[in-house]
Amino acid sequence: MALPHWDMTVVYPGLASPEFAQDFARVIQDINDLVQLFDTHHIMEQASTPLNNETIKAFEAVVERYNAVLDATRTLSAYIMCFVTTNTSDNLAQARMSELQQAAIVLSQLDTRFTAWIGSLDVEALIDRSTLAREHAFMLRKAKLRAGHLMTPPEEALASELNVSSGTAWSKLHSDMTSQLTVPLELDGQLQEMPMSMVRNLAYETDRNVRQRAYEAELAGWKRVAVPLAAALNSIKGEVNALVKRRDWASPLEASLFDSSIDRQTLDAMLIAARESFPDFRRYLHAKARMLGLPRLAWYDLFAPVGKDDRVWEYDEAAAFIIEQFSTFSSRLSNFAARAFREHWIDAEPRTGKVDGAFCISLWRDESRVLANFKPSYDGMSTLAHELGHGYHNLNLAQRTPLQRDTPMTLAETASIFCETIIRNAALQRAGTQEQIAILEASLQGSCQIVVDITSRFLFEQRLFEKRKQRELSIDELNALMLEAQSETYGDGLDASVLHPYMWAMKPHYYNTEFSFYNYPYMFGLLFGLGLYARYQQDPET
Repeated sequence: MALPHWDMTVVYPGLASPEFAQDFARVIQDINDLVQLFDTHHIMEQASTPLNNETIKAFEAVVERYNAVLDATRTLSAYIMCFVTTNTSDNLAQARMSELQQAAIVLSQLDTRFTAWIGSLDVEALIDRSTLAREHAFMLRKAKLRAGHLMTPPEEALASELNVSSGTAWSKLHSDMTSQLTVPLELDGQLQEMPMSMVRNLAYETDRNVRQRAYEAELAGWKRVAVPLAAALNSIKGEVNALVKRRDWASPLEASLFDSSIDRQTLDAMLIAARESFPDFRRYLHAKARMLGLPRLAWYDLFAPVGKDDRVWEYDEAAAFIIEQFSTFSSRLSNFAARAFREHWIDAEPRTGKVDGAFCISLWRDESRVLANFKPSYDGMSTLAHELGHGYHNLNLAQRTPLQRDTPMTLAETASIFCETIIRNAALQRAGTQEQIAILEASLQGSCQIVVDITSRFLFEQRLFEKRKQRELSIDELNALMLEAQSETYGDGLDASVLHPYMWAMKPHYYNTEFSFYNYPYMFGLLFGLGLYARYQQDPET
């Protein structure tokens, strides 16, 4: 059956439609009007701002208008992003995104002005005297702290303006190159030119020869584009190093921890616990090797199926199962999933030009969109459940303002892990012994990725930032740094001669100036999500 593409027409008929053009122009005007409102009320860095009735009225007027502009801008951005990520060769979508990013420079500069102004206020007194401030208390307290890490206003304004042509541009280069990358691979006696996302999906094949050839083709593909991707990575990490120093953070990690709303002690405790679990995960990897009849797993064996799982989960079957099982938690969750499938919120078909992996994006009102590269398997179904969990999170935030909705990455995975766990437990109950083994192994596989592999990614990024202070790193050095991190975490669980040196090229998480260390929050999310699920099992009515 043909896999669905998402329906974007509920927002606008298309990127070339008059309705889209009208709203785009309105957002540009709204941003300019917001500048005037900021100027009128002197929303900018000040030594100290007296908290009188006039200040409170100014705060409330600015926040209400700021929220409205953010709402409209984020809808436009999400709408365009849905076209860009499903077809990175869509020139119209790329042009509109570039135009919006230029306009968003001003919005970013206003955000800095707002943060600096909040820094000049007695925030606790403001929260006490204003209902609107009380409703935004978390954001205000966070902004008060962030204000102490701002550069001078001209420096912050310049950083926002330059980012579009530096960090954001390098990130776009990575997205465009990796989504359009194809590699030659012989399958069934025929040489095929396949999208990288489809080649990577072959890691789940039963035939080890297919997995090995796909792995080798993948590495060859990354090698072809390693020069521009290394330039992008070096530039992004160099930019982040420069900015965090200017903003008086001790390191990119310290800035990341602030954004994630956790402290270093919490992170260290989690990473220590992860290391203590490595021997258990290595025992799992050794057991998997024995089941596959291998002395030791190679990298391309990590996702090899174990157990006799002949069950094919076609898309419609997966949808029905998810809807049914979500109802065991609540009708609201189940109805949400049913609506997402019925109204075509999900783009499931892998294809050239579409980005790899999966994500969920809040679109407008209470609607989200889910991108997946679906394969008819338990893993494919689990991914859908995971991403719909993000959508359910968005649903529960829909009545909040944009300034209230900003969620630390450490909490972003909570609903998704919860939903994934519902599906896994239900699938286990219905499966036969061999299928249960396959499902449990898939769960262990996922946990191994989140605990062991995420630690390797964290170590790689931490060391990359440190080395980037001195100079750029060559492709060989990036590869060596990645192999070192993988060897340190996987240990003797994998064949050390068959790891993945180009993981730095593949993972988009490294190519982001806004979110450094986009890795450890996944581990936090897994542990927190599983903890909440355990509490739910103890007392479902809580």
